[in-house]
Amino acid sequence: MAKRIIYEPSRTLLEFRLLPGLTTEYSTIDKISLQTPLVYSADNEKKYKLNIPIVAAAMQSVSGDRMGIELAKLGGVAFIFCSQSVEKQAEMIKKIKSHKAGFVNPKTVDPEMTIAEMYEIREKTGYSTFPVVDDKNVFMGLLSKYDYDLGLHGNETVGERMIVKENCEVGINIDDLEEANNLLLQSHKSVLPILDKEGRLLSLVFRKDINDHLNNPDEVHDDRKRLLAVAAVNTHDYRERIKALAAEEVDVISVDSSDGFSVYLQETVEWSLANYPHIPLIGGNIITAEAFRFLVKIGCSAVKIGMGGGSICITQEQKGTGRGLASSIIDVAQERDLYYQESGRYIPLIADGGVTSTKDITIALALGADYVMMGRYFARMEESPTNKIVINNRVMKPYWGEGSAKAREWVEKRYHQMKFVEGVEGFVEYSGRLRDNLDETLTKIKASMSTCGAADIMEFHQKAELELISALSIREGKAHDVYIPGENKAPDSNNNF
Repeated sequence: MAKRIIYEPSRTLLEFRLLPGLTTEYSTIDKISLQTPLVYSADNEKKYKLNIPIVAAAMQSVSGDRMGIELAKLGGVAFIFCSQSVEKQAEMIKKIKSHKAGFVNPKTVDPEMTIAEMYEIREKTGYSTFPVVDDKNVFMGLLSKYDYDLGLHGNETVGERMIVKENCEVGINIDDLEEANNLLLQSHKSVLPILDKEGRLLSLVFRKDINDHLNNPDEVHDDRKRLLAVAAVNTHDYRERIKALAAEEVDVISVDSSDGFSVYLQETVEWSLANYPHIPLIGGNIITAEAFRFLVKIGCSAVKIGMGGGSICITQEQKGTGRGLASSIIDVAQERDLYYQESGRYIPLIADGGVTSTKDITIALALGADYVMMGRYFARMEESPTNKIVINNRVMKPYWGEGSAKAREWVEKRYHQMKFVEGVEGFVEYSGRLRDNLDETLTKIKASMSTCGAADIMEFHQKAELELISALSIREGKAHDVYIPGENKAPDSNNNF
């Protein structure tokens, strides 16, 4: 017979409700922090913290560079999908890391270069402002698009057309954006070269970039004020893929597998840590305590939980493997907490699959997850990679699973191993811009935490009390026994985030 049979039913997030706790002056909505660790960091580095407990799934129909940029501005991250060529994925990471960075590593030009030669560089890079340096990288001046005309000055040198250093405002060894902003405001300039004490160029700061940072206070970024970027890799071409992602300075890598409890994931993790030890790794997906121990032992800095619970995932139907997400979180979180007591290393847990509403997010966090990964929620947004279409007078966006035939075409072509699908294809109703939707979602999460008397997610883990509910209780918790004009669906079934 089987090695083990568990007779307790597997539980889903739908089956739990939170019990109220004491709300205090310290746990009102305006005082609640949603900051949470992205991965374990021995030095507790700020760049490995999220300001919201929500990330976008590594899916073709969800997480492209537009989603990566916008979500990082709003406090989370998008896991850039690996079901594409290595070159395309690396290019997406490059776009995120280079998008309106605070301190920019600029393309420099030589003072003896002609304007025509400089213009060729402008056409290739898209840059319009160039710092001029000598062969020792000492700053000599600035050249912007307003300082020349290609037809008139094409044969003149950059040195003849540049604004000389004496007429430029510069900052010496500045690493604080607010200080740079103050200098720019005082000088009425649009760009500030940052130099070391010997006059060598370190970086550029643009006024428009500072304004962008100031308008997005929850933005997550690295120590050079560049947006945080996370990429997924598989267990097949990981050597080539991780090398390319590291070259674009990806911050975190997620090693993705529908079954993360495998020697193939182990090989991928061990190779990556041996060659790029500075890049933290997220491992998954797993659903048991034993698998959690396996992933942290091989070096994973965060663990992704869930199997078969996604709205377009049919793994449980196809293979008979999987588990309710609530049971998975409970089992793994207990083991995580035990591991923390033993080692002092707190490993963040990501709840992935079956998170369909804000209520589900709060239940997952209360049970022990540090943040949740969602696909459908983000697929509905303007920033997802798909195009809008109209079906029956409703604006929709395509949505498909990574285990579907559509997403796995690249696997079949490259690895010749697609025998059956584990996902389906469909459509979700378009919801507009991410920032216009996210605030309501986050406010609901804070409201739930406030009711439970928790001021942050770690305290939520410690204070939350939950109980199982019956099918009749689920019905009772919805609007019932009343006619609502125009409503023909249960309230929770229509994008109720």
